[in-house]
Amino acid sequence: MLWACLLLPQLALDGVLRRRADNSPLVLVDGPVNARVVVAVNASAHAAGLRIGQRLTAAQALLAQFEAAPYDAADVARWQQFLASVAYRYSSQVALLPHAIVLEVSKSQSLFGSWLVMEQRLREDITALGFRYRIAAAPTPHGAYVMAGVSDGQTALSHESMRRLLDDVPLGKSRLPARAVDALPRMGVRRLGQLLRMPRDGLQRRFGAELLQAMDRLTGDLPAGLDLYVPPDAVDWIIELSHEVENLAALVFPLKRMTGDLAAYLSGRDGGVQRFVLKLVHRDLAATDVSVGMLSPERDADVLFDAARGRLEQVSLPAPVLALRLMADDLPTFAPTGRDLFDERPAHALPFEQLRERLRARLGDGAVYRWGATADPRPEHSQRVAVQDDVLLEPRPRPTWLLTRPMPLRGALRVISGPERLETGWWDGGDARRDYYVVETSMGQRAWAFCAPGERSGWMLHGWFA
Repeated sequence: MLWACLLLPQLALDGVLRRRADNSPLVLVDGPVNARVVVAVNASAHAAGLRIGQRLTAAQALLAQFEAAPYDAADVARWQQFLASVAYRYSSQVALLPHAIVLEVSKSQSLFGSWLVMEQRLREDITALGFRYRIAAAPTPHGAYVMAGVSDGQTALSHESMRRLLDDVPLGKSRLPARAVDALPRMGVRRLGQLLRMPRDGLQRRFGAELLQAMDRLTGDLPAGLDLYVPPDAVDWIIELSHEVENLAALVFPLKRMTGDLAAYLSGRDGGVQRFVLKLVHRDLAATDVSVGMLSPERDADVLFDAARGRLEQVSLPAPVLALRLMADDLPTFAPTGRDLFDERPAHALPFEQLRERLRARLGDGAVYRWGATADPRPEHSQRVAVQDDVLLEPRPRPTWLLTRPMPLRGALRVISGPERLETGWWDGGDARRDYYVVETSMGQRAWAFCAPGERSGWMLHGWFA
């Protein structure tokens, strides 16, 4: 087995920074109201001299203008679960550890390629989402967890190479029980390799079975004992804005971030979304609901953003917006559309799905739709505007342009295919007995025409092929 560890050392700060469009000084604070302590700083705050562990009053004495946001453990858990959902794309065995995610990747290499290829793709995904990380890989999840805490990019493909890498790890970074880590240096044991070679009986008498179990899980002599994570079947996310927003244009940045997160989440669970709701939260009024619906399940970030922005632009704000909430409780399976091997579209051309949803958002739901088939074989009754679960049942060729009523077709015609006999409609008085043909006119047009059964005269045109 091969386990990868995605260590997230700045998860709380990254979760706040990715909601901001600027890089002004920012710190996260925690502790009692009268003794706030800085627990995280962004780059500009660090450059101004603010440090982790400072009292908030000391930081204010150093820098007059900066934003202080509260540290929220619930936000940390939410972001960790979100990234675990993204990692689920690469493995069905994903587990959460403190400030880290571990996933078993050996079974996925036949799909994604070697670990080096998977590592690069995982790095691209997490970087695009705006989180800082370290990655390591080892035969055990706890071994990868320890290695990621030491440095980024370490890889051990065998138990022997993992033991060699773990030998020089300081006990303070071993992730072992705190009581043993505090006491062992006073006994002259400062490296993990020294501890692993010590007599087990003496360790058990001094520190109990907990230390030995942790060591065995680290080396793989015991099962990892992890609870596997499964992404939920619904989404309910909220972004609290740093100030009251009165202009819809100011919601574009958080909306793009939120729909990008939704696309990454859907890719992780190999699904799509067809309908979701944006709630614009106000201070003293009920939230403004913006319903976003698409003709088919989608998970492309640009398609989701265009659909949501188009609906949002039609809203008139009754009050300033304090937060943006996204809710989706129906996440159907997703089937990617086919692509031509030699796609000749210009580089700047929009994909059809994105163009379709942009038009629906701008022009209205009824302006753009797709056709579905009915069970009635009569052409004039066989098509209707499709609903969500409609499929095209008719496998035979049908014209792109079906005439409202048939009309005589004269001139020289060449039969390309047919006949296709139709005898139906007796139950409602619309009895139809026809032989349909695909014909070509003298001008090269392809038509769908019929005549009486057994005859090839008196042609009636019913449609044109594109």
